Amino acid sequence: MAETQAQPRHAELGLTDQDVLDMYRAMLLARAVDERMWLMQRAGKIAFIISGQGHEGAQVATTWPLRRNHDWLAPYYRSIASAITFGMTAEDIITAHLAKGDDVSSGGRQMPGHYGGAPYNIVSLSSPVGTQVLHAVGIAMGAWARGEDVVALTSYGEGTANQGEVHEAMNFAGVHRLPVIFVCENNGYAISVPLEKQVGGLSVAARAQGYGFPGVTVDGDDPLACYAAAKEAHERGRRGDGPTLIEARVVRLTSHSSDDDQRRYRDPAEVEALKQQDPLVGFGRQLRELGVLTDELDQQLRAEAKAEINEASRRAEARPEPDVSAAERHVYADGEA
Repeated sequence: MAETQAQPRHAELGLTDQDVLDMYRAMLLARAVDERMWLMQRAGKIAFIISGQGHEGAQVATTWPLRRNHDWLAPYYRSIASAITFGMTAEDIITAHLAKGDDVSSGGRQMPGHYGGAPYNIVSLSSPVGTQVLHAVGIAMGAWARGEDVVALTSYGEGTANQGEVHEAMNFAGVHRLPVIFVCENNGYAISVPLEKQVGGLSVAARAQGYGFPGVTVDGDDPLACYAAAKEAHERGRRGDGPTLIEARVVRLTSHSSDDDQRRYRDPAEVEALKQQDPLVGFGRQLRELGVLTDELDQQLRAEAKAEINEASRRAEARPEPDVSAAERHVYADGEA
């Protein structure tokens, strides 16, 4: 009997060649948006940014199984790639950072990095870290109560994983077996504090056992590993089997934010070595080995991302500024009590 040839890794996960190319394209676009916003911040056009460079593989892959305009996303301040994967455009992202009056996230009212948009089922986060985790659990609870087939995904860093809101949310979700996917993007630093000084036991995923649901640790630089974990978590939530905690070990290639200088607390050699773990480089290499990506196609995709970000930047900068007279609108409930 002839031996059957093993399927490529992505095909075993139910992904087509086009799927993985689209994932790679989303990663390239997210990186292009991120890099452009750094330039705009240095030019004084954007007040503040928090980068997602190094997180793109985990963000695109864990968001990929979600159903657009059906499931819900409660992101955090690094979630550029997650937001793009779930429907936001490069122009949406830049417009929000420029605080333009027709910004889909908040009409120019939110701080940079507060991704959101009702048309996309993306909940705008609050500045106190961790509150979005409660929002995701609330959405899942509401869907469960209405008998709706909805899964909510929320993401946060390992520093935020130590906040009380996160533990309350996981406990509540575990008790009620809610369809929630908790994604901790662990990049090893809570601003300047390394993992060993902030997380007892060094594992965030291990905490899930105490709340009665699975916790898994995956290589956040490997999009296919992240996708496999998220796909299983999504299916688990839809079956009514409850939540899942995914700890994606990622790399942070930039400082915590535009107000931070990581050279003050990280060895430059450490940061340089992390470039070898860049998920764009690693995933590109995987796709080449699979015969899905060629150098010519890679150049084409990068050129397309650059052209898209150039046009998005131009349009975003041309958008109208907020109406100052409307600054107090939506602070309190409108209309009569």
